[in-house]
Amino acid sequence: MIVNSKSDQMKLKTPVPMLLAFLFCALLSAQPKEQLIDIRVAPDHLDWTYNIGEEVEFTITVLKNNIPFKGIEIEYTIEPDSGWNSLGILDQGTIVLEDGSVKIKAKKFNKPGFLRCTATLEVDGREYYGYATAGFSPEKIVPTTTLPTDFEAFWKKNKEDLSKIPIDPKLTLLPEKCTDKVNVYQVELSNIQGKIYGILSIPKKTGKFPAILYVPGAGIRPYHGKISEAEEGFITLEIGIHGIPVTYEKSLYDNLFHGALREYWVLNLDDKDKAYYKRVYLGCVRAIDFLEGLDQFNGEHIGVTGGSQGGALSIVTAGLDDRVDYLAVFYPALADLTGFVHNRAGGWPQLFTDNQGNMSKKIETSKYFDVVNFARFIKVPGWYSWGYNDVICPPTSMFAAYNVITANKELKIVPETGHWTYPEQTESRNKWFFNKLR
Repeated sequence: MIVNSKSDQMKLKTPVPMLLAFLFCALLSAQPKEQLIDIRVAPDHLDWTYNIGEEVEFTITVLKNNIPFKGIEIEYTIEPDSGWNSLGILDQGTIVLEDGSVKIKAKKFNKPGFLRCTATLEVDGREYYGYATAGFSPEKIVPTTTLPTDFEAFWKKNKEDLSKIPIDPKLTLLPEKCTDKVNVYQVELSNIQGKIYGILSIPKKTGKFPAILYVPGAGIRPYHGKISEAEEGFITLEIGIHGIPVTYEKSLYDNLFHGALREYWVLNLDDKDKAYYKRVYLGCVRAIDFLEGLDQFNGEHIGVTGGSQGGALSIVTAGLDDRVDYLAVFYPALADLTGFVHNRAGGWPQLFTDNQGNMSKKIETSKYFDVVNFARFIKVPGWYSWGYNDVICPPTSMFAAYNVITANKELKIVPETGHWTYPEQTESRNKWFFNKLR
């Protein structure tokens, strides 16, 4: 569905940013693009963060050619954080920007969470939009999901079952990817069901090295390995999660994504023993098994890192496997999946927004795979980063997971970012992560 006009937008009752984020982010990447007309929305606190009960005043500014665009009419909505869905609009209206800017005061927000102001404008038949999200005591957000009584027993048994399967590693040298400092291989490992594949990069120089497991964002794609990091003195393993080699042409993965593995994240969600992510989570443990057994591994330091689905898998792996020493996470998905059941934003893939058949069974199954419940068991230091403007992994859901972590943790919030990062965030992650592992 494409939104072609303001009238269509109002019929859908969902602000344009949420729709665009969903429609154009098949690989869950929403890096903003420069446009002729720039709509900027900002709260009146520098850190975009307020105490419960405080009022936020949003400033909406429209620029054309970097100059205030005066006398134009914009529409605005104010609503709670709701991902690409809608939990009800609290305020909306149309207003003329006489001087290219206007201030809109929102009503008091009386619970922990987030409030988003969206401004839309149509010029020459084209839609433009901007939005900003204010946080209210996000450190007080508590999960809606609960921990099943047999959660630990369930995963203990599954890890025991995995341990009975030989790793049976097969390494295929990829000469075209090797450098004068690093050997690069495709790796095949036996998993609880089928295989797991990845790209392994090992420094050529003599010695023992720390290891990093790179876990992927959502989707299906080829992988190329983290070679530059290996040149810095790390063993790196970048894995895929779908049990297929990771060096084929992209078209093959695209066909799978739109065919047999379409919406893989909800496959068998009504059965915890058959749910898709069971094999995925155990595959991450199997990757740690493999890294631990490498002759070049220093036997001391293993880290795991990723963003979105990869952020989720980083938390899951650290929660499942005490051999992980550090984790670094960007905007984790799969957190507090039951949020929408409680009229609150749930994490990607934003489940349970309508009657999806056998809802109660799916809700109960989701708890065995919810990032919140793995976050409860993290015991190692972690670095985390996301923004308040994320409509793919709503900030409400990410804080629900972060707030239950009792281990040492560091959170770098860059409020204006959505499902993307600034280079400074990556630099900050690398500095923290690499220094811990060395």
